[in-house]
Parts: sequence; structure tokens; C-alpha cells
Amino acid sequence: MAKFWKKSFEKPQSIAVIGLSSFGFYLCRYLTDIGTEVLALDIKEDRIDDVKSFVKRAIVGDAKDKATLARLGLDEFDAVVVSVGEHLDASILITMYLRELGVKEIVAKALTEDHAKILNMIGASTIVFPERDMAKRIAQTLGHTSLLDYIALGEEYGIIEMAPPRSWIGKSLAELQIRNNYNAQVVMIKELVPENTTIIPGGSHVVKDSDILVVIGANEDLEKLDKIDKS
Repeated sequence: MAKFWKKSFEKPQSIAVIGLSSFGFYLCRYLTDIGTEVLALDIKEDRIDDVKSFVKRAIVGDAKDKATLARLGLDEFDAVVVSVGEHLDASILITMYLRELGVKEIVAKALTEDHAKILNMIGASTIVFPERDMAKRIAQTLGHTSLLDYIALGEEYGIIEMAPPRSWIGKSLAELQIRNNYNAQVVMIKELVPENTTIIPGGSHVVKDSDILVVIGANEDLEKLDKIDKS
């Protein structure tokens, strides 16, 4: 879903969120916070009441009714998110209707792998597992003492924020040869003292104990970084 989070300099992005469970509610909130024009749709009026103060449009309606979806002009939106994963039959039906209506990008919430396979077969562009993905992210950070944060990039790759190992402190990136030695790439350094952020740092950067390193790589290689200085 990363491509939906960047703002367009030509016009605000427009995204519809169908189903205002906790995931749908917070998605509406965060999308609005970054300047996205959000349409929220749910069959329950109390859920619509919760978001109507901050989204551009909030509509009470049954998304399982194809005519209701058609009247909203969802094919003109940059993306539509189907956040009714707890109701498998509803999410499948809604996803199918959206594809038939010509929606360009459909992001669907899934509960199981079989549910995801069906959603993919009927036209979902992206499948998300919010609970599973968050659990994995928390497990990665709690289970590794050096990792401050973890973001999955598919099943095999990820991005981590990590404190530098003791043996790296005082050495330049050129000396450490992280890409060659660990098959990973430092893509950002957040310097806390003095406060500064560097994107794609050069080899001359000398690692300090107050730095936070943002590193991308295969999960198995990122795991190795947490074991440096511990053997």
C-alpha cells in the first residue's frame, strides 16, 4: 500500500474506504491527516458519525448493493479499500462489484490465506492482513534487542531501524562495507546528536552511538545484523 501514502503535487489523492471497523476508521483518519480526500462508506450510521467530522464524504449505505457503489462513482477514485474482512462473503462480493465497475486499484483486507486467494482471483490489486502484519512487526522488534522498528516488504524482505552495533561505532560506512559484508543497504541515517536525517548516506559518514540506521535487505540478512557483537 505504500504508493497510496504519498501526496500528489497536482491534486489531492482520492481514496474510498468501505467498512469502518477499527482498521477502516484509523485508515480514514491517517489518510485525511496526510491530505487525502476520503470517502467513507458503512452500513452502520454510528460508524459514519464517528468519521464524518474529518473525511470529505461520509455515507451510510450497503456496499453489497452494486447500484449503491455505482452511484458513488468509485471508478474515478485513485483507490478503494475494502475493509470488511471479518465478513468474507461481503468482502468478496464488494471486491467483485468494484472490479466490474472499473475501479483502478482495489485494496482488500483479508483474514486468511484462502480468503486472500479468492480476493486476488476476483480482482483485488493488493491484499492486506492488518492484524497479522502488525503482530509480525511487533514480534520482530520485541525479539531483537538492537531492532527499533521493522516494516515488511513482502514475505522475504524488510526495512529495519536499528541502533549501531558497538563494533561499528567510530567507523565510516566505507570502512564497514555493509552491503558487501552483510548483503544489506543503509538507506537512511537519523542522527540524534546533532539532530539530522540523511537519505542515502555517503561512505564518509562516521557512525556514532547516537545514530539510528535504517537498513533494507532480505529478512535472513537483517536477522544477522542483530547478532553482531553478540557471538
